[in-house]
Amino acid sequence: MRSAKPAFIWIISILKKRKIPFQISGGMAARVWGAKRELADIDINVDLENFDEILPEVKKFVIFGPGKYKDKNWDLYEMTLRYRGQEIDICRASDQKIFNKNTKKWESLRIDFSTSRNKKVFGLPVSVMPKDELIDYKIKLRRPVDLKDTGGVDPHT
Repeated sequence: MRSAKPAFIWIISILKKRKIPFQISGGMAARVWGAKRELADIDINVDLENFDEILPEVKKFVIFGPGKYKDKNWDLYEMTLRYRGQEIDICRASDQKIFNKNTKKWESLRIDFSTSRNKKVFGLPVSVMPKDELIDYKIKLRRPVDLKDTGGVDPHT
C-alpha cells in the first residue's frame, strides 16, 4: 500500500477543496473496518452528475473515462485515475448497479452519503461507507476479493 497514501491525500485534497461530497468504499473501506488484504485501488463514490468540476485538476492522470463502465459485476459511470502508480476509481453515486450473484439479477447500489461514518485514513478525516452497507454489497458480488474483505470484517463491532 506504499503508493496509496500520496494518491489518497492528493485526490481527497481535490475533493475537499471543491467541497464535493464523497464516500470511501471498496477495499480501502474494508481496511478501515478491519480487512487485511493488500489494497488494489482506491474507490471513491462522489455526489457529482458529471466530472467537469474536477476534470481540469485530474485530467493528466485519467486512464479511463469519465464514462459508462460495465462488466459482469458493475454497471456505473466512473473515471479511473493513475497517480504515482496507484489507481483511483471515482464513481458517480447516483446510478450504480451491481450484479447480485445470489439472485442472478442486476440491482441498484444505493449510496447514501448521510449514513457515512467519519474515520481517519492516512491521518485525514474522511467519510467512509458504513460497515453493514459495505458487507452487504460485497456479499452480493461474491468475487474472491470481496470474500476476503468480508472475512476480515466483523459486522458486530
